[in-house]
Amino acid sequence: MIEIKITPSNLVPKKLLLEADPSIDHINQYLADSICYVASIQNEAIGVCVLKPIDINRYELFNIAVSPENQKKGIGTQLLRYVIEHMKELNAKSVELGTGTFGYQLAFYQRFGFRVDSIHKDHFIDNYDEPIYENGIQLNDMLRLVLKL
Repeated sequence: MIEIKITPSNLVPKKLLLEADPSIDHINQYLADSICYVASIQNEAIGVCVLKPIDINRYELFNIAVSPENQKKGIGTQLLRYVIEHMKELNAKSVELGTGTFGYQLAFYQRFGFRVDSIHKDHFIDNYDEPIYENGIQLNDMLRLVLKL
């Protein structure tokens, strides 16, 4: 059975965060002042989600990741569902995030009702030292998605 709980940012396994964001510098920047959720099975962390307040009513989802051996088992879905419900309890009005312009991540978020809000041209080129590839295609632009709660 999966247990999801809020965890101090210094105890979040960075190895999991690196599954979704290849830059440890970026991870260290957004971990400060974030709300971190860890999904565990028998006290072993298998998933993580990091949100940071933008203001009193808005949060940004910076990272959601599941360990490779536990992917495609619905854990990410359970984790995001839990996080969204918690955001509603905090009276948040929206959750925002940035993702690549194609791939399974985009469909994953759209299934929860996230909608495209804007496009940041060349985000992945301008903000990462190394190119990021998904399915053999280099990520260039970032889609900004918003879920109204």
